[in-house]
Amino acid sequence: MSNDYKALWLTSPRAALQVGQATPREPAADEVIVRARAIAMNPIDAMGAVARRVVLPWLRYPAVLGYDVAGEVTAVGSGVTALRVGDRVVGFAAGLERSRNSAAEGAFQSHVTLLANLCSPLPDDVEFEQAAVLPLALTTAAAGLYEADQLALPLPTATAPDRGETVLIFGAATSVGMNAVQLARNSGYRVVATASRQNFELITTLGATAMVDYNDGDMVQQLIDHLAGHTLVGTMAIASGSLTDAIAVSASPAVTGTRRVASAHPTPVTAIRARFARRRGVQVTAIWGGSPLNTAVGPAVWQSFLPAALADKRYVTAPQPIIVGHGLEAIPEALVRMRAGVRAAKLVVTLGDLSE
Repeated sequence: MSNDYKALWLTSPRAALQVGQATPREPAADEVIVRARAIAMNPIDAMGAVARRVVLPWLRYPAVLGYDVAGEVTAVGSGVTALRVGDRVVGFAAGLERSRNSAAEGAFQSHVTLLANLCSPLPDDVEFEQAAVLPLALTTAAAGLYEADQLALPLPTATAPDRGETVLIFGAATSVGMNAVQLARNSGYRVVATASRQNFELITTLGATAMVDYNDGDMVQQLIDHLAGHTLVGTMAIASGSLTDAIAVSASPAVTGTRRVASAHPTPVTAIRARFARRRGVQVTAIWGGSPLNTAVGPAVWQSFLPAALADKRYVTAPQPIIVGHGLEAIPEALVRMRAGVRAAKLVVTLGDLSE
């Protein structure tokens, strides 16, 4: 019924988020409608008005924010063959991306329009709130590792060969980092990563071969030592403030391989540092998390790889969800908590009866 369609509206750049009615719609070709059961928070969702205007200058209002959603398919558009009504799925809500710019496709609502090729069916033993942590983090990690203008590595597969080469990941305990570790391993690479020592065991279970504590004063030298005798095929600088160290390791004469660094912070500071890095022979690029929406990377990861990988446990949902409320009304407070900082976890709000 139409009264069941609700959204958390942002009516203008400086307005407060408010729950209101949403208009029911039918999916267009290659789209599905998903009844949201769990929604996760991301830092981009929690930005203030000024930052949002800088990062998303194209955004039309009224808008619906949010990227991460898991729920049940309620309608299927023409051309969709991999999903059916009733399927449990997780998907990347692309409404804030420049090429979509659609309130109907924001995650913060009861019924979300998703592109079918950016959705994955869920195994029965993966709960909605567990799955909801994946979409933006997974897609951002995939962008950094696989897009042609980033590290351009081979895509993950069930039968990836052991390539005998190494990916270096700064910030492996972040949401993006946990997904980058798993993707890199499923592409056949050895992973060397940084995190706090308390997260070493977690990141190792996700696939890292060697870990270094970013608090150590000799972190850069330790990483160089771990790369000795190995070919470096690329570095991801995910943790805030990690780009300087990533450049230092990549530029070291003791490191052999590709001197490419993909930064998860597409800011003017990154652009400036990229210019200086070129003088040291290091190529720095800035990752845009939504870029796989418009390339072959998105379907390759979401359709060709993820469903089977989740089913056979080669890929697990990470980080852990922290459920902080129920209903769209709980999201504004969840975003306040997000601004205060969250480590090695992701905040999730549930919708509806998860047992239905």
